[in-house]
Amino acid sequence: YTRGRYLYFNTMSDEEQMVVEEQAEEVVAAEAGEELSTIDALKIVLKTALVHDGLRRGLHECAKALDRGAGQLCILAQDCDNKDFVELVKALCAEGNVNLIMADEGTELGEWCGLAKLNEDGTVRKAVRCSVAVVTNFGADTPAKSAVMQYVASQQ
Repeated sequence: YTRGRYLYFNTMSDEEQMVVEEQAEEVVAAEAGEELSTIDALKIVLKTALVHDGLRRGLHECAKALDRGAGQLCILAQDCDNKDFVELVKALCAEGNVNLIMADEGTELGEWCGLAKLNEDGTVRKAVRCSVAVVTNFGADTPAKSAVMQYVASQQ
């Protein structure tokens, strides 16, 4: 597909595309449920943002998005061992008035962001560690987004 003057290629294989579509269906099914925990709501928000091309993962992509002012929500792993990395992300979030949520582990955050290989039954086979993720486009206004934003408002 094209965006502006540039040509982009879809780098997802058919199998990965089917997994993303299945996850999107699971998101819709999960939203039909009643009360969502904050973690479940955050997972749904990240999957929805990934489907709508509104999720940036990794320091380079996230720093660019936060510096441009495109970030709406930032998730940072608490187990990040590089203090300069943490200070940079926190400073960029403070400068752009972006809400910051701390995740427990980078492997969990990587799994939530779609950086995990799944078995046929849907269990995680291999998860790649991700220290930071930024949502630039939530996609749709869902009950999960409302739950996450209520959590962020209660933390301030």
